[in-house]
Amino acid sequence: MASSSRSVPAFVRLAGHPLRWQLLAELASSDLRVRELVARVGEPQNLVSYHLRLLRDEGLVTAGRSSFDGRDTYYHLDLDRCADGLTGAGAALHPALHPALRTTRSGSAGDPLPPGPDDRPAVLFVCTGNSARSPIAEALLRAHAAEAVTVISAGSAPRPQLHPDAVRVLRDDYGIDVADARPRHLDTLTGRRFDFVITLCDKAREVCPEFGAASRRMHWSVADPSGGGPTVFSRTAADIDTRVRHLLPVLTTTSPKEAVS
Repeated sequence: MASSSRSVPAFVRLAGHPLRWQLLAELASSDLRVRELVARVGEPQNLVSYHLRLLRDEGLVTAGRSSFDGRDTYYHLDLDRCADGLTGAGAALHPALHPALRTTRSGSAGDPLPPGPDDRPAVLFVCTGNSARSPIAEALLRAHAAEAVTVISAGSAPRPQLHPDAVRVLRDDYGIDVADARPRHLDTLTGRRFDFVITLCDKAREVCPEFGAASRRMHWSVADPSGGGPTVFSRTAADIDTRVRHLLPVLTTTSPKEAVS
């Protein structure tokens, strides 16, 4: 009998477990709390927590305290780390598979999406003040997607103006000028249709209204960078940019009516 000294790659061992694969699949589209994962996979909380810990130990999943309720923890899937794991597994099987699963990394936006039809996806980003996280997401998606999507942002309690560090980081790090933009209230969008409604603030997630039965709700648990200074804003913008890049294929390949979460 032939034998091999090559061990199974860590990503394959982890992702190959049916429950862990379910957890990865659920977290691929939205940051979620343990009780939400328990409800979605239909398994006991202690079992879900155990497998989440294994995924966290390997760096595939990260955890952060909710800014709305400190007793809650949001879990987030690191899709770039998953891409690295898939690439490594492919290379371990055969060298020819090494480049096949590479994804565009931060710092390179790649080619913009082609112009979409008149019914192109409509995306709404929401946070509380609409002064930092959601306008950063709006600007980055508009830059990446060109005319392929309609995108706007709003807040549940908007501030008078954009945070100056949000304006700076978009200008200096991404070449995007939003100096003339102003925060808007969610109430001004009443009656609008959005295919994707994405909250970036744990508090805003709890109060965000519905925008049509067919809209897909997603949550990105991103800490408020306000008060943290330029370095914190740069890290926050980089995190949002990564999430936006991973959103692009979802916008072009997923029908919101078929993927309401």
